[in-house]
Amino acid sequence: MLQLLHLFKHAGLKGWIEQSLEIAEKCLSKGPALARNLCKWSAAFCKDKKKLPLSNWGAHNASILDRDEDLANNIHLHLQSLGKWVSADNIVRYVAGPLFQARLRVKKVITRATAQRWMARMSYCWQEEKHEQYSDGHERKDVRAYRQDVFVPTWQKFELCGRYWEGKDADGKPLDAVTIEHDAKERAAKYGDGRVVVIWRHDESTFYAHNRRKLGWRHDDAKAEINPKGEGASEMVGDFVLPDHGWLRSKEARDDGTFQDAHVLHRAGKNHDGYQTVEHIIAQATRAMDILDRDYPDERHVFAYDNATIHSARAPDALSAMKMTSGPSHNFNKIKRGQTTTQHRMQDTTFQDGTPQKLYNADGSFKGMIQLISERRAHGHALPDPKSIPLECSITTTDENGKQHKQSFTCRDHSTTTCCHRKVMYSEPDFKAQKSWLEEHCEPRGYSIILFPKYHPELNCIEQCWGYAKCVYRMFPQSSREDVLHQNIIKALDSVPLQSIRRFATRSSRFLDAYSKKLSAAEAAWTNKKFRGHRTLPPNFAKDMPKLPNYSDLATSSTT
Repeated sequence: MLQLLHLFKHAGLKGWIEQSLEIAEKCLSKGPALARNLCKWSAAFCKDKKKLPLSNWGAHNASILDRDEDLANNIHLHLQSLGKWVSADNIVRYVAGPLFQARLRVKKVITRATAQRWMARMSYCWQEEKHEQYSDGHERKDVRAYRQDVFVPTWQKFELCGRYWEGKDADGKPLDAVTIEHDAKERAAKYGDGRVVVIWRHDESTFYAHNRRKLGWRHDDAKAEINPKGEGASEMVGDFVLPDHGWLRSKEARDDGTFQDAHVLHRAGKNHDGYQTVEHIIAQATRAMDILDRDYPDERHVFAYDNATIHSARAPDALSAMKMTSGPSHNFNKIKRGQTTTQHRMQDTTFQDGTPQKLYNADGSFKGMIQLISERRAHGHALPDPKSIPLECSITTTDENGKQHKQSFTCRDHSTTTCCHRKVMYSEPDFKAQKSWLEEHCEPRGYSIILFPKYHPELNCIEQCWGYAKCVYRMFPQSSREDVLHQNIIKALDSVPLQSIRRFATRSSRFLDAYSKKLSAAEAAWTNKKFRGHRTLPPNFAKDMPKLPNYSDLATSSTT
């Protein structure tokens, strides 16, 4: 444009078309089309000095995902529906589908390279699976309610009567064992029954024979070695740990120099020891209680388990309205395991006036919920007429293939308690107070049971003990023999120092204190790193805290 205007001016404002053709041909090697555009652009510029033609250089390479956000969202939803592992080929097949083709009004398909570029634009990247704190589960409504309303207050009550291994004296030196013991007994006498409370953390972990160290200093001349395929033989170990005493062991050694312990080594699989059941958990708890009754009778013991179904399961004869029939039945509470079917008689209960209520008729048949509710109404229970309500609340849905699915007991989490037979019995105080099999077994012997919240491994210090033990285990010479695997596991567990166990417990206490102050998972993780070494958070912990997910106005309320 500038060259055209200069030539036109020097020519005395003559030869406009000839000069545009000359510039297009000699300078840009183009034809009359560009010459006409040069004339048009130059004339428009002479009328308005701010009107300049815009270049489309690079605009033709823009991705279709940038022009159509709904398209990118649809692809993202499709990848989410496929599960955890996705690939570029999934997008190639999705684009080749008739619905996608009809939307874009094209008949072409994309290559794998294009699909990979699309995945990069949608923030997908090729990387290993992340090993971080699963914070999403922490803020689930039911998990958060149990953590804040049940677990944290109960744990703090126990911890208040226990030993603190993090304290220091006036000179800044760590407290000696005598001072720690005296302080714990004073608090136990003031806030408890006088006995020091100790919380034994329980968990299971699996060791693999071929799990060995792969990173280290190697000489340039070192040659590659043949590694065995697969993970090799495996063995699951379950044990208790305590920052006061370490792993649960007897005080005195036996004649052969070994100590009586409560750990369980289990080779999972139908061709080995089978799979762990509630009976295995009960047997291990019995061994632990026998050792503690003999060697630590002056302490109050608490067993802390993870919130797995095997730990919260109820006894076969426990009260439960989940499978009760509406009318009489001879087949009620039959349990099938493999090829064996057993029938357990549910324990009888009591009315609100204290008189017993039998759940079975004289002929051994189960009475049914209609008769049980009628009997309770006759004894003063404020319950609806069982003949006016259904067996249970349920809904039936139809999927995209026309198949119907029935969802039973949909009112389980609703506030109403009189909508159906099952919810009426489910909401009765004696049914709600039904304890787990583990609690019924341990509490008569004076042992308390507490379950960790789901998705909260940071609250159980035994998780770090497993990590320490496996780090030592990987250093042992590699072997595929199961007897060597067993010996290495025992050696690795015994190598965890008591001082490290106490540091791990202090870290878990710091997380617990953060949750007691209503911090989210991200906030608790940040404060745990910031105030490392403290058992609890300082009063001004929120002063320098950055804005994290689910962060409230805690900084303001904490500093006022």
